[in-house]
Amino acid sequence: MAKIQLNGKKIKIYKDLNITGLLRKYNLDMKKIAVELNGEILPKSYYGKKKLRDKDKIEIVQFIGGG
Repeated sequence: MAKIQLNGKKIKIYKDLNITGLLRKYNLDMKKIAVELNGEILPKSYYGKKKLRDKDKIEIVQFIGGG
């Protein structure tokens, strides 16, 4: 297990979980979000490649339409 910070909350995840797996765990639509990992915005092409490590800090922003 690894401990990460997700949107300000400390959570435990399985080691070697990637961003795509994390997003699926929380049922988030990859088309409508932006992910920041340790202070850097990640391109969507990295979501399946970037494995999360202990003490990573992730911020996920969801885009919501409205008017």
